[in-house]
Amino acid sequence: MVPVLKYAGETVLVMGMGKSGLSAARALKASAADVLVWDDNSERRKLAEKEGFKAQDPLLIDLTNVSCVVWSPGIPSKHPQSHAVAEAARNSGVPLVCDLDLLLQARSDATFLCITGTNGKSTTTALTAHILRHSGRHAEAGGNIGTPALDLKCLDFGGTYVLELSSYQLELMPSLGCEAAVLLNISPDHLDRHGGLNGYIQTKERIFENQIAPHVAIVGLDDEHSKSVFSDLKLRGRHQTIGVSSRDLVPGGIYLDGAVIIDDTEGKKQPVVDLSEIYTLPGLHNWQNAAAACALAIGQGIPHSTIASGMRSFAGLEHRQEFVAQIDDVSFVNDSKATNVDAVEKAFLCYDPIYWIAGGLAKEGGIEQLLPLFGRVRHAFLIGEAAAEIADVLATSSVAYTLCDNIEIAVAKAGKMALSECIAGATVLLSPACASFDMFANFEARGDAFRSAVLGQWPPPHEATA
Repeated sequence: MVPVLKYAGETVLVMGMGKSGLSAARALKASAADVLVWDDNSERRKLAEKEGFKAQDPLLIDLTNVSCVVWSPGIPSKHPQSHAVAEAARNSGVPLVCDLDLLLQARSDATFLCITGTNGKSTTTALTAHILRHSGRHAEAGGNIGTPALDLKCLDFGGTYVLELSSYQLELMPSLGCEAAVLLNISPDHLDRHGGLNGYIQTKERIFENQIAPHVAIVGLDDEHSKSVFSDLKLRGRHQTIGVSSRDLVPGGIYLDGAVIIDDTEGKKQPVVDLSEIYTLPGLHNWQNAAAACALAIGQGIPHSTIASGMRSFAGLEHRQEFVAQIDDVSFVNDSKATNVDAVEKAFLCYDPIYWIAGGLAKEGGIEQLLPLFGRVRHAFLIGEAAAEIADVLATSSVAYTLCDNIEIAVAKAGKMALSECIAGATVLLSPACASFDMFANFEARGDAFRSAVLGQWPPPHEATA
């Protein structure tokens, strides 16, 4: 647990008693703060009270006596409508922060490397932290991935926090001024929470807001929105700005020549590693993630040879094109994190033919963006609330589909068809293009269910029964 001594003896309100909210409340209490908690959900309030916290309705107290409100990023504060507690705090001049901002305040001697983007954040964060540890550095990965911020290990000078930052978190981090910041890409997502695309882009740009030279701004150049952000940063001249791309040559940046990462940050066009050899980083999108991680590692003085060996030993992440099993010539891949069409598009480009498992709770925009890649889909197996809607789109492109009551049935039917058709390179791919909340608590639970169904239907040899 990271102590937050700045608030010792002061009153702090923690709004939202989810995983990160409880973590923040515990850390503040252990640091001798007077902690008030609240959650609009009465059951969560009761759980917090069982831990000894005082639940008090923020609208019934004088917020001018509160030093800050630790706001759960999962609770909308401005859009689609203003939350009454957030509005009351702002009117009282009380800052809204998240647990990550408390970490930045508490461990100011450590190095912070921060990563955002619509897609690829988790892989880039985990890969960067892995390379740092592989090089012998003390590094902790957190933020929007894994362990709550204040449950990470305490790191001081010489230690590095690698943080994945969502747009929701970036709204609540006034102390952010990291040594190196990455914007991977931008595509429309969470637009209701940011008042539209411009609001979403402006929130993503906050990752660079408090940086001053010689701090580093690393920007992906594989989409037009990010290119525009890169150009604006270059014009401002406040950062050492580095472009990364999986598609185009980037003078002075990090880019791919075929499958080889090239470091041109010193104008020497030095090869770093051939990504075609690394099966845990498939596809151009992961190559851009790897290029960004490479840029971060180079900025920390890690030699190319260590970066290369670190990438080769990277195990990959669960639920993000996670290889689950190879049954005969058929691969089973868990890409449950692909909740939007951009992420699914990236997965589609990695596999052919595909036995596609999709569906869940529909997101804005539908799946029409995938139409040019439907030729890769041999058959679709559809689940959840959006199944009929996806089926209508598939029917217009003459893509065969089967409606399935649950993911276990979808896995069984997809696997049986793929194995019987014996097409070289076939992949049963869970890449849902939808949120999970109609059938599962989260995308992790959906991915776990896929993995269990695959291994239950086709157990590895050491688990097989007579």
